[in-house]
Amino acid sequence: MNMNLLFLDEFGKAFIPKKIRPGLGKYLGKAGIEEVPYRFFGILFWLTAVVTYFIYLPLIYPVIKQKPIIVFFILTFVLWFIVQALIAVLVVVSLSFYLNIRIYKRTKILEDMLPDYLTLVSTNLKGGMNFEKSLWSAIKPEFSILAREIGIVSKRVATGNDVTEALGEFAEKYSSPVLRRSIDLLKGEIQSGGKITGVIDNLVLNLKKTKALRQEMTAATLTYMIFMAAIVIFIMPALFALSKQLLGIIMKFTARVSTSFQSASSSSMFNFSSANINPSDFTTFSIVAIAIISIFSSMIISTIEKGDIKGGLKYIPMFFFGALIIYFILSAVLGSMIGSIVF
Repeated sequence: MNMNLLFLDEFGKAFIPKKIRPGLGKYLGKAGIEEVPYRFFGILFWLTAVVTYFIYLPLIYPVIKQKPIIVFFILTFVLWFIVQALIAVLVVVSLSFYLNIRIYKRTKILEDMLPDYLTLVSTNLKGGMNFEKSLWSAIKPEFSILAREIGIVSKRVATGNDVTEALGEFAEKYSSPVLRRSIDLLKGEIQSGGKITGVIDNLVLNLKKTKALRQEMTAATLTYMIFMAAIVIFIMPALFALSKQLLGIIMKFTARVSTSFQSASSSSMFNFSSANINPSDFTTFSIVAIAIISIFSSMIISTIEKGDIKGGLKYIPMFFFGALIIYFILSAVLGSMIGSIVF
């Protein structure tokens, strides 16, 4: 192995405590990453250091360069550490966001493939195969993620592990109530020595009914989801853009009225001051409000559509950036239309 790559691997390991490595490995395994990418963490450190340098040089160094030498070095160390740590946290949070979406998608694929896979297992059992061989023979390329996971289960069984333990580890790997309940039913029937074929057939029937019911519920609530999406992406930014222009009109009006009062009367009883509001503050407020509304709206839509919040993570970028683009476009259009108004 290249010495530079080996250095990055060892360097990345130094930043991952041994206590959290097993948990990190399981978390990444849910996303389909079999090994902890220590090399990535090593590269991440150097990338954040480079970014920190370009932030430090123009923004921090000119402020602290006149300090005494000891104070200068202390401030440099502390501020460098804070900036680099913040950048690393931002990158890790973004990656966690991506991995959570990926884990959610993999879990849903597993749940969708499970009835068809169990149907093949039942067919193999009825053909005279034992349960372990039925699991292995039912693996097909079209089952993708489920095929790989069952392949791991079969390899553990072949190396001497109990089939119920291997299935239990597989079920615990994913946060899927459907998968866990299905595996628990299979484990219970295996341990009791009952007729597992009938249990699998009933399980497949219930899974298909549940899937069909969810699709019907999604179709029934489609109108509400479209309405909410329209409010978030179009109506909300339009109202904020209109409010921004209204604020500008009010500020112009109050400024003219204040000037008229000051020139017409010297009495302090009729002192009319102009509005002291910065339009850029309202723009910042609008962006923050759009972000908050986009996050919670995506969660509500995901709860209506799929019954959980995690599925709404993929909607957040679409809602936020879509609403933001509409907001700036309408602000520019309305500004050019209303900007010529003179009181």
